[in-house]
Amino acid sequence: MSEASSTILVVEDDDIVRMLIVDVLEELEFKVIEAADAEEALTLVNNNEQIIDLMMTDVGLPYMDGKQLAAKVRELRPTLPILFASGYAENIDVPEGMYVIGKPFSIDQLRDKIKAVFTAP
Repeated sequence: MSEASSTILVVEDDDIVRMLIVDVLEELEFKVIEAADAEEALTLVNNNEQIIDLMMTDVGLPYMDGKQLAAKVRELRPTLPILFASGYAENIDVPEGMYVIGKPFSIDQLRDKIKAVFTAP
């Protein structure tokens, strides 16, 4: 899969942080769809016509955290790679096919992490 044509779902409850991440991903030539919370994200994931190649989610979401969201998303799309963004990245254990990037991250770190996710076996 060509990275540049990939669609990334960004789930982040902080509007400013979400906007910055979306801007960076668009600069890196990804297609981006966004959700402000887990409920909105699940609506997008539930739509089988919506292409999603990677879900990037904040861990600390209101109502349902990023790990709970990931578990539900995996029920709907078992092979979807999931990238967690967290200020406490070193404290997070994630299942296979899920990845973590520590906040704050640079554009280069985000690009490299996404490239690693898309090239993972």
